[in-house]
Amino acid sequence: MKLVYFAWVRERIGHAEEEIDLPDEIVTVADLLAWLAGRGEGYEIALKHASAIRVAINQEHVAHDARIEGAREIALFPPMTGG
Repeated sequence: MKLVYFAWVRERIGHAEEEIDLPDEIVTVADLLAWLAGRGEGYEIALKHASAIRVAINQEHVAHDARIEGAREIALFPPMTGG
């Protein structure tokens, strides 16, 4: 599965994308975010307020309770701001 990171999520994690094999127990977006936060300091900092992270599965925005089964790409975005 391909994970893609945008804006300050990317900056804190330290790379724009990666290919990963998830453990079988990761079934929802929330599970994924919690698992990623445990992968190291950059991930922990980027996902400290995971509820604020926006997520897209196969280029469609989804809620954190969405199932990730069958996802080819999951993108993580910081909250959008106006301007």
